Amino acid sequence: MYGIGIDLGGTKTAAALIDEENRIVSKLSVPTEPEKGNDHVADNIAGLAEKLCVDAGLTYRDVKQMGIAAPGAINGETGTIMRAHNLMMEDFHIVDRIRLGTKIKVIKIDNDANVAALGEAVAGAARGTACSVMITLGTGVGGGFVIDGKVFSGFNHIGGEFGHMVLHHNGRPCNCGRKGCWEAYSSATALIARTKEAMERDPSSELHNVYKELGKVSGKSAFIAARRGDKTAAEVVDEYVSYLACGIVNVINMLQPEVLCLGGGISNEGAGLMIPLQKKIDEEIFVRGIGRSTEIRIAQLGNDAGLIGAANL
Repeated sequence: MYGIGIDLGGTKTAAALIDEENRIVSKLSVPTEPEKGNDHVADNIAGLAEKLCVDAGLTYRDVKQMGIAAPGAINGETGTIMRAHNLMMEDFHIVDRIRLGTKIKVIKIDNDANVAALGEAVAGAARGTACSVMITLGTGVGGGFVIDGKVFSGFNHIGGEFGHMVLHHNGRPCNCGRKGCWEAYSSATALIARTKEAMERDPSSELHNVYKELGKVSGKSAFIAARRGDKTAAEVVDEYVSYLACGIVNVINMLQPEVLCLGGGISNEGAGLMIPLQKKIDEEIFVRGIGRSTEIRIAQLGNDAGLIGAANL
């Protein structure tokens, strides 16, 4: 038996055929084209599912379920995208529409961050655990919480928004409308903003040479310059890691997962991130020296986490 995982993004919709060992058998993708309407997006998903089956020589009887990882506020029970700004969708019963174009009986949908967390839990860095959290460090700070192989998202299906817990009351403004959210301090967007501010303060910083080499300021810039011994960049990195550790400790103290996975581009910084991060976490964690503690790991599946997780919803 196989599963089909769909990763629905604002620009591209990816689909994968997943076997019982959570291995990707084949992949396809098409432009999402949300400007053509909700039904068009849903019909594209049904078409991708059909093509995956045909190309693999399968029938729908060989597919146990299809799952969809989608951005925004999702009601998995009703199969509804309640609100997704980059898809221009609101209160769209997408699962019902997809069923018109496919004979797959079981179709599930959930928020993309939750689904990625499930992917890491069943086939990635948290495989074999009963309780895990994934935090993604990208444009925002996303996350998901998995208990006994199931995503926990609260009674209203929008839980796991770790990025919007407040670290500083009346702190930096966040896109959600609050001030001081973790996202405003630990996203790649926040790191880039702090890096640019540091460049303005210190015209002699190595950050300027890194900018010339990369052609832009990215989430990697401060880490690269810090590795070269630049003091200004090191201060940016230290502040970033401190805020990241603060948020992680909050999550661990509340949930006590066996494993907390870090995903997103910044997680690729390796030892330059993980060594100081682990040190700060060890200093601040509530449970110290009295038993097991949460392991911090780098997510393993990359962009495949959503596809594998979706097939396991």
